[in-house]
Order: sequence, then structure tokens, then C-alpha cells
Amino acid sequence: MYSTEITPLSDTLKTALQDKIDFKTKPIGSLGVLEEIALQIGQIQNSLTPTLSKPSIVVFAGDHGIVKSNPVSPYPQEVTQQMVLNFLNNGAAINVFCNQNDINLKIVDAGVNADFEPNINLISAKIAKGTKDYSIEKAMTTAECLSALDKGKKLVTELHKQGTNTIGFGEMGIGNTSSASLLMSYFTNTSIKNCVGKGTGLDASGVLKKAEILRKAVDLHQKNIQNPIDALATFGGFEIVMMCGAMLEAASLKMTILVDGFIVTSALLAAQAIDKNVLEYCIFCHTSGEQGHQKMLQFLKAKPLLNIGLRLGEGTGSAIAFPIVKAAVSFLNEMATFKSANISEG
Repeated sequence: MYSTEITPLSDTLKTALQDKIDFKTKPIGSLGVLEEIALQIGQIQNSLTPTLSKPSIVVFAGDHGIVKSNPVSPYPQEVTQQMVLNFLNNGAAINVFCNQNDINLKIVDAGVNADFEPNINLISAKIAKGTKDYSIEKAMTTAECLSALDKGKKLVTELHKQGTNTIGFGEMGIGNTSSASLLMSYFTNTSIKNCVGKGTGLDASGVLKKAEILRKAVDLHQKNIQNPIDALATFGGFEIVMMCGAMLEAASLKMTILVDGFIVTSALLAAQAIDKNVLEYCIFCHTSGEQGHQKMLQFLKAKPLLNIGLRLGEGTGSAIAFPIVKAAVSFLNEMATFKSANISEG
């Protein structure tokens, strides 16, 4: 089993943080969720004056063998490679939103079925050129799975050394909503038909076909899955597994984790099955338009910040929600108290 060292949030400053929030020049609770975020980040950093240092989003890209022989996506596999190049050329939605909000963006080749020229903005962490087809065999070996977890961990460790204390994750991989659906089904004990959605744009007939393909994959493998690592190795993508390892390491380093949509949350389902304490470090940024994501959030008892119909992936929900997180820290640090402003308390 994969081991971690994630400590629960400290309550040492909880009362002092709550007092600081309550005595700002406002009615108690009037800033709603911002007050909850401020308290959480203060506890994560064990500080009355938390900061958001060098916020980063890491987009992991990988291909999936299921796509080669099964109609689970309306897009061909080569779109993964093409979108990675789009990220590197600053042309995707995630580039726009990271640029807008001054978020450091990193692109990681976790397992794309292509070779890339060296690029200062691309981190090469390729395990293999895509996973195997889990309609026939496991997506990856246990050794490959453990290697992907470790590479995700090391990437976060390096960013932390560079000063990042707030991190979000994104993904790109044609077919990865299928992996996410299978992982959701396993970790939440939900029928696969209630996990499958349209992904990158399947019609109703396509969704039914996708669900049937994935049901057969569940039937093929379920007896051999004994733990979270088995589930990741059987159904995961290299990008999903790396995200899982990255999340666990981010929590162990007491970083604030910005959780994106359906595929990112499938990685979190695996991470919390390995160590429940990871959830205390997570801020859930949005509810995806992918139907399974809403059920995932319910399972995790999560309260997302936004519900605006996003289902793009790439970490876009986290980038768009980041100003809300920033607002929470800003009011905690900068807003006057009743005493400092010479205002009578109610």
C-alpha cells in the first residue's frame, strides 16, 4: 500500500482565527463561504495572517488505450497531443485564466502517445505512450502506477521548494472521463451507468454505448481489485495517477489544494481512499456539468464555490475560482476590526 504522512489540520489557532474573522467590521457570518475559506487556510498554514504564495496549476496530460478500439469519445486520440501543443503556445482556456489571475502554469507529459520537442514550459514525466486498453487488460502495471504516483509527488515537492503554497491540478487526455467514471464507480460503490456522462460531447446514444463498454470493463476486473492502488492501475490514466500522488504530497506539505472538476476529483477519490486527511487541505472550486461530478461531491460532502456549467477540464474551474479564494485571505488580513475602526459592536 502507498504510504503518506498527512497530518490533520491543527486546531491551535482555530479559536483565534474565528475571533479575528468575527470581529471584522461586518455582521458575524455575513461574508459567508469566504469566512469558511479564511478559517481553513489559516488552519492549513497555522497562521493568523496566511498568504497565497506563488499559486500554481499543474496540467497533467496522458493518453488512454481504451480510445483506440472503443467509441468512448467523439475525438480521436491525437487531440491530446494537439492540446498539449496548444497549452505550450498559450492558446487554451487554462492559459487565458491563469494569465488573467497571475497563476503559474505547468504542463506535464505524464503519458501522451507522442514525442515532444524540448520546451521550457513542458515537464517530461512520461511513464509510457498511453495506457493499455482496460477493456482487455489492466491500464498499467503496479510498478508503472507507483512510478506515476512518485513522479506526481516529486513535481509538487519541487514547486513547494520554489515557494508555491497554493496549488491546483488540471488534466488533458482523450478518454479520461471513462477512467474517471470507472474510478468513481469503484470508490463510491455506484453503478457505472450513474457515473458516465457525455465527456467531450457524446450524444445520448453515445453515452449509452460508453456505459456498456465500461460496464464490461468493471465485470472483467472487479474481482482483482483489492485496494486503491489496484483500482488506479486497472482503470486510471497516467495523468490521473500522477494527480493523485501530487495531491497527497501537497497535503503532506500543508499546501492549499484547489480541486477542479470530474477527472481531478476522481484522482482525489483515490487519494482520500489512501489517506482521508487529504480532504482537509482541499477547496472545491466548482460543480462540473458532467453528471457524475455532482455525485462525487455529495460522496465527499464537499461544498463547491461555483456552479456555472463548466465541463472543460484543464484546471479551468480552479483558475476561475481562485479570485474568490484570494478574496477570503485578503479580507482576513486587510479588513479593519470594530476596535481599529472605532465602530460600535452590535
